[in-house]
Amino acid sequence: MFTNVARKYQNWKRFRSTYDELSQLSNRELSDLGISRADIRSLARDSVR
Repeated sequence: MFTNVARKYQNWKRFRSTYDELSQLSNRELSDLGISRADIRSLARDSVR
């Protein structure tokens, strides 16, 4: 059980880190990467899979 909680916490940290990092980029920087602001949550979610 503890392992499951630890894994979920690590996944949440990875999601938040990815989400926060992408959110800090300007629209121009996101566009250069081929990412729209609306895609950030989905990309962050995919980073933990």
